[in-house]
Amino acid sequence: MPYSDHLTQAKRVVIKIGSSLLVDHESGTLNEQRIAYLGEEISRLRQRGQQVLLVSSGAIALGRHYLKLNHKQQGLDYSQAAAASGQVILAHGYYQLMARLKLKAAQILLTIDDTEDRRRYLNARNTLDRLLEIGVVPVINENDSVATDEIRYGDNDRLAARVAQMMSAECLVLISDIDGLYTGDPKDSGAEHIATVTRIDKQIESLAGATNTDYGTGGMITKIAAAKICMPAGCATVIASGHSRWPLRRVEEGGQCTWFLPETTPQAARKRWIGGSLTPKGKIVIDDGAAAALNKGRSLLPVGVTQVQGVFDRGDAVVVCTDDGKEVARG
Repeated sequence: MPYSDHLTQAKRVVIKIGSSLLVDHESGTLNEQRIAYLGEEISRLRQRGQQVLLVSSGAIALGRHYLKLNHKQQGLDYSQAAAASGQVILAHGYYQLMARLKLKAAQILLTIDDTEDRRRYLNARNTLDRLLEIGVVPVINENDSVATDEIRYGDNDRLAARVAQMMSAECLVLISDIDGLYTGDPKDSGAEHIATVTRIDKQIESLAGATNTDYGTGGMITKIAAAKICMPAGCATVIASGHSRWPLRRVEEGGQCTWFLPETTPQAARKRWIGGSLTPKGKIVIDDGAAAALNKGRSLLPVGVTQVQGVFDRGDAVVVCTDDGKEVARG
């Protein structure tokens, strides 16, 4: 199928946009034209029935300008203060944008613990699920005002990938300063653009260089790291240039970009994860009627459960067995 189908046919899409595109380099304020174009793209995806989650950088850069911090005020505590102020500006900008487009927005601030701790992971996922269910566009950022160097992502590329993985999204769009991965420095006329990647190995990782933007904290290294998270989860990742008016439409129309393509789907990846990666914490014994229903792809109803063994909580893996001890499923 055309690579663009990974975007156009996705039920859930995570879009990440960085500070270097959102913050005006001259004024240090929010680039209202860029955010307006982004809003038009989100509205278009929503109109064709897709759920959209937006991961947005920009809080620290906006806050530094708002608080008039100088080049000597660079420590973690200054960044936390800038994030606290800048997040208000960023959230207000998205609120105004979504209101003009007759959309609703919600702010979600995450730390690394929210995606690594099982209970907090489930709570975050459930909140995002409900927001999407009622037609809201979640605007997600790292909670930089409380995150420390030891407990932070440090870049929103990897945060966006973890959100895509957590929400079983089919496509992650990384809107960047450049239109994808190259064999060398994109400024070098001899560098060749790479359109697709199906396997991330040492050679692909070696092509990544450090960022040279004024506001960004990522670069190609973090984008490849993001794709490395998404591919086993069945989520396609595309790196696209944010310098065109409608970057997503440009991707859909075959514009130059780099696709990192998974070999599976989010649903298949999740089943494989449940079946082989999690340690079961309990056992549910079911009758023959419930076993027959499961084998036909139906749901397990309480009436079919004859016994529960072990101690487990929401989100724990369990084995489903028949009365004679035969394992028929995991969940």
